[in-house]
Amino acid sequence: MSRSEILLQRACRVIPGGVNSPVRAFKSVGGTPPFIRSALGARVVDVDGREYVDYVGSWGPMIVGHAHPEVVEAVQKAAASGTSFGAPTEAEVLLAEGIVQQVPGVEMVRLVNSGTEATMSVLRLARAATGRDAILKFEGCYHGHGDSLLVKAGSGAATFGVPSSPGVPGALARETLTLPFNDLAAAEALFADQPGRIAAVIVEPVAGNMGCVPPVPGFLEGLRRLCSANGALLIFDEVMTGFRVALGGAQALYGITPDLTTLGKVIGGGLPLGAYGGRRDLMEQISPAGPVYQAGTLSGNPLATAAGLATLAIISRPGFFDRLTAETRRLGEGIGAVLTQAGIPHVGYQVGGMFGLFFTAREVVRDFDQAATSDLQRFNRWFHGMLERGIYLAPSQYEAGFLSSAHRREEIDQTLAAAREVAILL
Repeated sequence: MSRSEILLQRACRVIPGGVNSPVRAFKSVGGTPPFIRSALGARVVDVDGREYVDYVGSWGPMIVGHAHPEVVEAVQKAAASGTSFGAPTEAEVLLAEGIVQQVPGVEMVRLVNSGTEATMSVLRLARAATGRDAILKFEGCYHGHGDSLLVKAGSGAATFGVPSSPGVPGALARETLTLPFNDLAAAEALFADQPGRIAAVIVEPVAGNMGCVPPVPGFLEGLRRLCSANGALLIFDEVMTGFRVALGGAQALYGITPDLTTLGKVIGGGLPLGAYGGRRDLMEQISPAGPVYQAGTLSGNPLATAAGLATLAIISRPGFFDRLTAETRRLGEGIGAVLTQAGIPHVGYQVGGMFGLFFTAREVVRDFDQAATSDLQRFNRWFHGMLERGIYLAPSQYEAGFLSSAHRREEIDQTLAAAREVAILL
């Protein structure tokens, strides 16, 4: 029995499912997750000594690779001065200034501890600012585990949501409307049907939680127009895409400015940190400047802000995103060519440092229903075949993959060689 198997058995006795976040359990693909011992650059090593090329990247934050020396040095220096103060620090100001400088839709920002905390807080602000209760989200987009957002679609194209988890009050879920991603016509019809009711539209500008699904031309622009015309706020959830698909996030990449933005992952450089921000008139409604309450003991933690500042400094260097985007495209197109040669139906997308692969006979994937046509058994064989050959992919058909600047030609070539071996087995 491997050490990972032993540790999973021990973990299951004291941790629900043996993991501290559900997808880590490999429930959708089967098998035992490798327990990671260490990581460096583009690679991770498990407790049994097996090394993998890592395309999970802590689910997105590790854009400069694991244990980057500049990030490590910044965290060590911060830790030597104290790990938490519960008081303002200069680093908080510097990080906030950096976010405001780079993200077009952010004039003021509040640091929090996670992406979930950011989305929970921004919805409270949106409801307070508009005096409305209803929120529109899109199927397949994940915005954290706050009660308002743990909903699935009801019956019909434009219905109030129903709880997707026990413990979520039905009355609260019914204040969340759901529509298919990339369906602007449905959004237009919903606004016409619910005049003066919708406080905000929240959307992942590039969906990353049904796989990587880009917006179709005109979708984000249409949402901006609808919100402006109907007195609703447009929220871009850039926890995943922020500083990942471009320096200023998806809003910079696509040239669309939301009213409010949530951030996480990359801005913490691998440590727990999130943020929400937006127009000054909205953010000044947050306590203590205004009446909308939100607080956090560890918000702006000095270790997380140090890691975030170091990471943002690295990714701000000239050519960083050009190289990252090019390597991500080379990986995605290379895998696509391998699968095409093997006669395996698939659809793949790459945006910045994100990529996705669907084992489907469809020509395109634009929403969750289309993503759900994927052959999950084939994906499971693909996942385990790649894992056995030292390639660590996200253990779910419905998760995006991530590259870092540490992924070089050697890692891409190793991955494509593994893909050629696995493709003939699918």
